[in-house]
This record gives sequence, structure tokens and C-alpha cells, in this order.
Amino acid sequence: MSAWEFFKDRFLLIVLHAVCMSALAAFLRLTGYGGDNIVLIVIFWGLILGVWLTVTFLERRRYYNGLSQLLEQIDRRYLLGELMPAAFRLEDRLYRDMIRRSNKSVIERIRQIEAESKDYQEYIESWVHEVKAPITGISLLCENGKRIQEIGEAKAALRRISQENQKLENCADMAIYYARSEHVYKDYLIRETNLQQVAQEVLGKNRLLLIEHRVQARVDCPDPVYTDSKWISFILNQIVLNSVKYCGESPLFTIRTERKNGGVRLIAEDNGIGICQQELPRIFEKGFTGSNGRSNSRATGMGLYLCRKLCDRLGIGIDAESEPGVGTKLVLWFPISRYLERESG
Repeated sequence: MSAWEFFKDRFLLIVLHAVCMSALAAFLRLTGYGGDNIVLIVIFWGLILGVWLTVTFLERRRYYNGLSQLLEQIDRRYLLGELMPAAFRLEDRLYRDMIRRSNKSVIERIRQIEAESKDYQEYIESWVHEVKAPITGISLLCENGKRIQEIGEAKAALRRISQENQKLENCADMAIYYARSEHVYKDYLIRETNLQQVAQEVLGKNRLLLIEHRVQARVDCPDPVYTDSKWISFILNQIVLNSVKYCGESPLFTIRTERKNGGVRLIAEDNGIGICQQELPRIFEKGFTGSNGRSNSRATGMGLYLCRKLCDRLGIGIDAESEPGVGTKLVLWFPISRYLERESG
């Protein structure tokens, strides 16, 4: 801070003192004071004002130069507010408090961005680990295909390759939807959706997987809802894959809807190995696999996490009920607005 900048900033104050000195001199002259006394008073006043401005300038320059040096010395300059020395002036204390609050907000935002980046990095690592399995499976099938002699064996090999390719497609879909999950509003279209059709398409997409595990699948979804069919298809697909992954003997998987006051419930239910009650509240957490997942080396704990995340973005409720050895029930709740209720009425 230069002297010129300081005195320029105090220009109005200097003008005010000059006006006050002139008014005082005029008043004293009118009341009979001698000219020498008036000049002496004005000079004394000017000296006091000059000394005060000089001392204030030196003190302010020392303070700001110290802050500038401090700013140059620290690596994380956004921490300046925490390192600013205590000040006597009220305005300095107020500025320091405002800088600290601003810096706190910046630090919180930085931590949030770092957490999101870490989450995405961890997901990509788990996704790469998961996608290696079907790639390896396809490679082995291709190697074995060189020794195939009969048509029946060729059909079986092609069926296996198709299944592995479907797994690759599911992995790719999960990566795409994870990347878009923070900005669902840019890529969705709310309209009347036929859940019966969506559910049948999801089951048809996983037909070979269901046949391989001998899963009987039933669909009974007569109630339409207002949502985005593409995102609901992905959510149902993750539920189906999760159900097949942990199916039991004589597996049965059903998707049905029921209309309740204020909305429609979509229920996806299986008779698989189930989830213990201690782990049930955590199944929607990122990366949580539980005791069932630890017995399955390919479990990533991302499927239900993404389902919850997308349901939250779409305004759909999601909940789970389960009993070990009996099965698991996942419930999607589609609320119906009063406007849509009036239109349908």
C-alpha cells in the first residue's frame, strides 16, 4: 500500500477536517478572537491531523505488508483467514471472521469434490475388476471353440458367449448410469409408463441368464405410472441381476404392482437365500456386499446403491424386506400427484 493510495482513500476525511477548520476559524473571528490565535489553532489542528494520518498510514502498511508476506509463505492460501493475527481494530476482526467463514465454505466444497472424485475412482476400479471376468470367459470360450466338432456343442458355446456378452453390456450400462446419476434431470422424460412392458423387456434381456439358473419369472403389472421408462428399466435390471446372483433352489422371481392411496407399489420378490436383519438397513450403501456378497467374489455392492441413488433423483421411494432362507422383497413406490389424479378421474 502506497502513501498516495492511503491519502487518496482518506480524501473525504481530509476535506471534512478542512471544512471544520474553516468553520471554526470563521466562528472564532466573529466572536472577537485575534488572527494570530486563530492561525495558531488551525496550525495545531493540522499538525495533529497530519500526525494521526501518518501514524495510521504506517500502522496500516505494516499490517497489510505482514498479511501479504504471510500469504506468500503459505502453500494453501485459502487458509489465510485461519492464520491472520489478532487485530485491535473492529473492521479487521470483522474482515477476518468473514474470510474464515468464506474459507470454511471453500474447504467444505473442496472436500465434497474430493469425496465425489474418490467415489468415482473407486467405482471405476471395481467396474474394471468386474468386467474382466466376462472378458476372460469369452476368451476361454473362443479357445474352446477351436476344438468344437458337433453342432450341439457349437450352439452351447454361442449361448455361453452371448451370456458373457450380456454381462459386459450390464457392466457398461452400470458405468454409464453411474456417470449420469448426478445429472438425471438432463436425461430423463417423465411420461406414462407401462410397467408390464418394461418388466417383460428386462426379463427378455436376461432370458439366457434366467434359463441358466432355472429361474421362473412372473410379471403382473397392470398399473401404469408416470416416470422415465429408461431409468426404471435400468433399476429393474439391477434388481433382477441381484436376485439371480443370490437365488436358491427352485428359484421363483415375481414382479407385480398394487395400487395404494396416493400411488402405485411395484414389488420385486424372490425366494432366494435372503438377507440377515442386521445387514438389511445397509444394503443400499455404496460398496456394501454383506455376508452373501463376501461369498461371491464378483459382488461389488454397487447395484442397489445405484438403484437408491436413481430412485432419489426420480422421486421414487425404495425399500427392502427380507428373511434369511425365505427370500427378499424390493418395493418401489411411485407417488401420484393430485394433478394426475384429477386428470385420470
